[in-house]
Amino acid sequence: MATEYATLDDLKAQMGIEADDTTRDALLTKALKSASRGLERATGRRFWLDASATTRTYRLEARIVRERDGDVLLVDDIGDVTGMVVESGSGSSWTALTGYETTPDNALADGYAITGLLKPHGIWGTTSTRIRITAKFGWPAVPDDIAQAALIQASRLFKRKDSPEGVMGSAEWGVVRLSRRDPDVWNLIEPYILPGFG
Repeated sequence: MATEYATLDDLKAQMGIEADDTTRDALLTKALKSASRGLERATGRRFWLDASATTRTYRLEARIVRERDGDVLLVDDIGDVTGMVVESGSGSSWTALTGYETTPDNALADGYAITGLLKPHGIWGTTSTRIRITAKFGWPAVPDDIAQAALIQASRLFKRKDSPEGVMGSAEWGVVRLSRRDPDVWNLIEPYILPGFG
């Protein structure tokens, strides 16, 4: 189940709306949801953690990076390794694997997701090998940069109803065309973009 990357109360505070003013809650909530899903599309990843472990299967083709100290299997973001199971096989025949390390080093301790599994001084198999991983996918917690980007983008989306043609008027600046991408949002999310996205 998807989650938003900031709270309605945080968005109201950012926009100077009183907490007990509920007249715009539906529109604000919609903007927050849209902003959160938009950040996922722009980065190619999601920043919420699965409530329970799920299983994903990977083919090795185009997912192996050869490092000096072994092969790294690139995986979807893993946010919790409690009870994680890694297996090799296919169909109904799977064998548990051990002897792997998570990468990057200390990712979870630093608040980042695990993005790869290293087979020290070894290989994961051939291109026909399948690896099955059971874990909690996602991020251990929403990064502060992503939460701030969600607030900025949600505020922008909420105000968009007042500028349907992408143009806003201001007594001070006159008519201003809104840029396609907010530069502050882009700067906040850029370090989180998966290669091939953006």
